[in-house]
This record gives sequence, C-alpha cells and structure tokens, in this order.
Amino acid sequence: MKLRTALLLFALTISCKPAAESQPVAPPRKAPTIPATVSAERRTPIVVVAHNVLPSVVNIQTEATIRRRSDPYFDPFGIFGGGRERTSTSLGSGFVWSPDGIIVTNNHVVEGASRITVNFHDGQQLPARLLGVDPDSDLAVLRVDGKRFTAAPIGTSSDLMIGETVVAVGNPFGLSGTVTTGVLSALGRSVPSETQGRTYTDFIQTDASINPGNSGGPLLNIEGRVIGINVAIYAQAQGIGFAIPVDRARKVIQDLLKYGEVHAAWIGAVTATLTPEEARRRGYKTQHGALIVRVFAGSPADRAGLRAGDIITAVAGKSVDSRESFSTHTSTLAPNQPVELRYDRNGSTFTLRVSPTDPPADLGLRMLEQVAGLRVIDEQRAVVIDQVLPNTRAADIGLEPGDIIVAINDREVRSTKDANTELMRGAERSSIVLSVQRGRYVYTLTFPMGL
Repeated sequence: MKLRTALLLFALTISCKPAAESQPVAPPRKAPTIPATVSAERRTPIVVVAHNVLPSVVNIQTEATIRRRSDPYFDPFGIFGGGRERTSTSLGSGFVWSPDGIIVTNNHVVEGASRITVNFHDGQQLPARLLGVDPDSDLAVLRVDGKRFTAAPIGTSSDLMIGETVVAVGNPFGLSGTVTTGVLSALGRSVPSETQGRTYTDFIQTDASINPGNSGGPLLNIEGRVIGINVAIYAQAQGIGFAIPVDRARKVIQDLLKYGEVHAAWIGAVTATLTPEEARRRGYKTQHGALIVRVFAGSPADRAGLRAGDIITAVAGKSVDSRESFSTHTSTLAPNQPVELRYDRNGSTFTLRVSPTDPPADLGLRMLEQVAGLRVIDEQRAVVIDQVLPNTRAADIGLEPGDIIVAINDREVRSTKDANTELMRGAERSSIVLSVQRGRYVYTLTFPMGL
C-alpha cells in the first residue's frame, strides 16, 4: 500500500473503566538500582534504558462527557432539550518533561477531556491541568502538582542515523510500562491524517511496535535519551510507527509553557517542492530544493531580497530538498533570530540572512486578498465577500460581493476570525480551497498560492 494512500490511525484510545479518584501523594521515587545478582550479560543497553526511563513514563487517563438526545426521531434538533449523558474514558501515554511536574503527551490523547488523571509507574494517581496544546504538531503539555518528579533525559534529533536502535515506551491497550525495540527506519516522513484533516511533516519512522495507547510516550536512543514522541501507526501495516522529533517538539513545548500557544516564526515565503522533472521543465540547473512560489509584500523574505523563482537549498547550513524540509528547518526558529539561507537564482548560488518575525495577526485575511483577490466582512454569523478586486483569479472566476464563504480548506467558517485562523493554519499549503455559497448552491474553488 502506498504511503500517501495508507490510512493513518492515531495510536489513541481504548475503552476502560473509570479509575477511582485518589488523593495526591508524595512524588514518585527513582527506580531502585538493578540488583547485584543480575549478571553483566543480562544488563544489556536496552535493559538499562528501560530500567532508567520507566519511572518517567506515565499513563494518562481522560474522561469526557458525551450528551445524546433521548429520542432523535421525536426531537431531531434538540428543541425540547433533555437527553442523556454518558462518560467516555480513554487511555494514552506521556512522560515527565521536567522535575516540576510538566508532562508531555499528544494533543489527540487529551482532546475533549473534561478530566485528566496521570498514573505514575509506582502506582500514584494525580489530577492534571492542561496548560496548552498545538494541534498542528499533535502535542499537549500538562502539569501535576508536586516537586522532584523523575524527568526523562532529553536528547536531540539533529544527529539521528538510519538503522540505529530505538526504544519505545508506553501503555498500549492499558498495559502500563510496555517496552518495545526496533530501529530508526526513516527520517523526514510526511504523513497525511484523514482523521485530523492535515498532513504532518518531519516524522521519525520506526519499526518499534507502537500500538493503541502508546501515543504520547517517549522514543529513546540506546543512550536512554528522548529523541521523539510516539504518535501514530498505519492501519493494515506492521512495523510502521511514527514519532515527532524532539528538537521540533522542544520549541513547541517551550512556547506552550511561556505563552500558552505556539509562536511560529514567519518568513513570508511560500514554497513548493522542486523535483527533477519540474527543474527540467523550467530549465533550472538545480534539481532539488524548496522553490519559492510567492513572497508576501513587506515580509522578512521580501525585505531580505528573496523573490518568486528562487530555490532555497539550505537553512543554517542544513540541506533543503523539499518544501517539507524547508518547513522543518524554519519551524524551530525563534522570532527575530537571524538565519542564513542559501539559494539559487538563475543558475548562481547566493546566501543571505533573514530575520523571522511573529506572523501578522491578520495574515490569513491578507493571504485571502493577495492570493484570491477577496475582501470579506462579518454578516449574520457568516463570512460574506465584500469586495472582489479587479484583475484577480476571483474576478476571473466570477465571484461577486454578497457570495458567502462557508468553508476554507474543508473547515467550516462562520466569522472573519474563523477565516483568518484557518488561512493562517494553511499558510504553507500550495493552494487555498474555498467553498463559496451563492443562493442554493455551494461551489468549491481552488486558488494556487503561486503567482
């Protein structure tokens, strides 16, 4: 089965009985030393890794209240109220990021939860508060009260090697403290998620067994350091698991702790993957890279002198061979942190420094105007086209003031705030997809990001 068409199942939840409420107790102690009676032959590197990290790995139990109408035939729209509520419980994994009680897991593990309980390796149960989430990277940060929690050693994902041994730890199917091993199979994987409606980039691929309930647990190298956060598996596949590189996760976690949200550094250049076929068609000497298809006016890229048609081949000395790798290298940058870019223009190679910034608050609406030629307003909980700029794709298509934008990139919008959010979420997409209503009909229209 081709990677692009395979169905991605997030290693997410399994049904279980609600756990009894418990009172916070003392923080967990470090694992005892390996008994002296264990021979050196049995003290393999994997044994040592598992022994040292297990006190840091937690089971995350969530509860969510689901309301169902009592009679969908008699009252299909819930006009008369009533209905029944039930509590849904689920399990996932996580690990202690820092000794002050910061827990890291996946966003989809805690999404929609009304109560979160963290179960430690030594049997403790502590209630957790959700500090922040980033759906785009599928990360969530929790806090439990207490001190001196045993944190997992954090490594780096910048020097990973294909074929090196990795260890995954989690709680698959509620079986706490499960350890599996394998090798690092690939780097920089782009994985589409049908359930989440987005494509995740820069995943680590491993054949270490990752099953339902493993999501949010650590992926470690043979030195026992966290190199990734387990995320997902493919349905109908064996030996294919994925993890978020820890270097990418680190910035997200730091932003969530500091701001409560991710502050993405913005350069203002929209790119596409340059393939050898496309390079030959355009007559480029460079065969691989991130081809700039649009530079937003007034952006850091514009001020630095980049323009459409330039081919980015390296960021801070790291090779770029695709749009995804360019996105990966820039996603960990901090605002106002200058970075060197290497790029090709008309067959010659140049370097320049660009200083990313926080994206403008209205970036999404600016994109809509510059890419599609549309200005919109709020009207009765709807996004209504107010102006269609002349000599734009929207004008060529025949859009008119009064038409209603009901969805952007397949997500429903009811206000210009919604529209701005969805457009910013898709700022690195190759196109904007609008669902526009006129009268009784809804039309799906595509606006390429390129000039």
